Amino acid sequence: MAFEFIIDPIFGALNFVFMPLIKAWGPMLGVFVISTMVSFFITVANKLLVDQDKLQETQKKMKAFQQEMMAAQKSGDPKAMAKVQENQAQFMKMQQSMMMNSFKPMIVTFVPIILLFWWMAAQPAINKMVVELPAFVFYALLVPLFHMFYHQSPGVPYMAIEWLGWYILCSFAMSFVWRKLLGLKGGGM
Repeated sequence: MAFEFIIDPIFGALNFVFMPLIKAWGPMLGVFVISTMVSFFITVANKLLVDQDKLQETQKKMKAFQQEMMAAQKSGDPKAMAKVQENQAQFMKMQQSMMMNSFKPMIVTFVPIILLFWWMAAQPAINKMVVELPAFVFYALLVPLFHMFYHQSPGVPYMAIEWLGWYILCSFAMSFVWRKLLGLKGGGM
């Protein structure tokens, strides 16, 4: 591997930090703690790098424009449609600005998270983990839809998720909690 001189120290640090936790508490709780920490990291990046008030204001303006556009289309009024088309350039600028702002946290968090996922996938204690779900939870969380895109390893029970599914489930839940606790206003993770 070409990047061993970079990857080995990073993986060594991750082993030092997380393997005692995984050995003491088990992979299921270890992945939960890791996903909680990553969710916190992403949420803090969003809080620090995205102007939440501006994001909320832009979202309101975009929603108002979309409602105006739909009303003009329903009415069939050529004057209303012309007005909407005049404002479309401004709408596109707002949309582009909002997208650029939402990319800032992703730029900061992408590489560390990819390295962490790479490390987790390489750990037998984690990548062999299977979490069996009760039928109600399995269907309520729409896990069958997840299985349509991410196929299970051979031998894994149908009503179970592997480490990645467990990570995603924990991450969504904890992202919601962190966003509420830290007062993030806009959408997105």
